[in-house]
Amino acid sequence: MRAQKADIILNNGLNLERWAQKLYNSVPKVPHITLTEGIKPVEIAEDAYKGKPNPHAWMSPQNALTYVENIRKALVNLDSANAESYNTNAKVYSQKIKEVDEKLRKAVSVVPADKRYIVSCEGAFSYLTRDYGLKEAYLWAVNSEQQATPKQLEKVIDIVKKNKIPVVFCESTVNDGAQRQVARESGARFGGVFYVDSLSPADGPAPTYLKLLEGNINTLTQGLEEK
Repeated sequence: MRAQKADIILNNGLNLERWAQKLYNSVPKVPHITLTEGIKPVEIAEDAYKGKPNPHAWMSPQNALTYVENIRKALVNLDSANAESYNTNAKVYSQKIKEVDEKLRKAVSVVPADKRYIVSCEGAFSYLTRDYGLKEAYLWAVNSEQQATPKQLEKVIDIVKKNKIPVVFCESTVNDGAQRQVARESGARFGGVFYVDSLSPADGPAPTYLKLLEGNINTLTQGLEEK
């Protein structure tokens, strides 16, 4: 087992790796760190997982800073001889995240308050909407659907029409056909896809976590800015 040779295991927490306890029990000498430590959970609002913590905390640049700090502390504790290197790299990386954060804040500030929506396929943006004064609407709360039900489609179409939301999005890991239908029937534009649960290939738009954040913010801001 590769985990037996690990120096440390990093996990997201918030119930994302519910299977992992068996792994930790099998490698009791390998420390494991929960990267969402210190982040206030947002509860899933509906469906089978209602009331459970939404695990997608990494989607908010504000939370990303907490992830970086938790990783920094874990590595310094594990390998104190190289603490200076970890501290320097964390500072540089955090600054890049702060630049993404500032870009998003500026983009949101010029959108009329009643139009500050992220309409997506999955409810994966609850932390981002909370941290940046946005509202969200989605087809399903957790990405476990093969296709949207008529009821889910009707719900989102009604929200988009009622609030005159100009743009809707989907995620790279699911079929965007249902959301394109929402766009057609509501009069909104389809603004593209976000990367959420996976990275793109090396030559794609989201080959790293930082590129994922930057790409998602670019997709969102371009969608909100277009008339």
